[in-house]
Amino acid sequence: MKKLNDIVNSKRFKHFMHAGLAFLMIGWVVFRFGVVASENARQVYNASRMAADVGLPVYTLKMEQKNGVLYEPLAIKNNRAYVTGDRAEKLHTGQHVGSGEIVSVSRRIDLNTGMFVVRTRDVADGLHYAEFNANGFFVPLYAIKDNTVLIVQNGIATSRNITIARQDSETAYIASGLNSGDIVILSAVNAGDKVSIQDNTWGI
Repeated sequence: MKKLNDIVNSKRFKHFMHAGLAFLMIGWVVFRFGVVASENARQVYNASRMAADVGLPVYTLKMEQKNGVLYEPLAIKNNRAYVTGDRAEKLHTGQHVGSGEIVSVSRRIDLNTGMFVVRTRDVADGLHYAEFNANGFFVPLYAIKDNTVLIVQNGIATSRNITIARQDSETAYIASGLNSGDIVILSAVNAGDKVSIQDNTWGI
């Protein structure tokens, strides 16, 4: 027994045990890294194979002519708002603003402010929105890049040039380039990608 205790308490045995434990730890870490790398490779392979076979999953919007509203913000005080020239072109007499309406839009710059004056009726002071109503195709701005959208044609993301008639902070009213039944892609993919339309398509 004493001999066994002497062996266990010897420096050589302790060094041997420490080396053994270190070896086991290194082996376990290498094994875990190998397992994780294998799983990641399998997932990447599966995702790539799915994209090639089935197509990248995308959310879409089917184009239909519909009534829509765009909103132009107006800061009203004493039934007046001051806007830049490009914004003045988007406004006209009779447009609804809050509970009231626009009664006139100046076509000359106000010399005191360098802006164009929009006069309203029955509108409380504060931030309001002039409504622009139209019937046609409406597309979220995030789906448009450099006046193009991607549409689904035979399961492939295909670029389509469009013309924007006007827009607000979120939505564009399309003047040309789209037809009824076109499927506009809302997800981030590239032209030429094979795509698979998701069941729960979005609408606006």
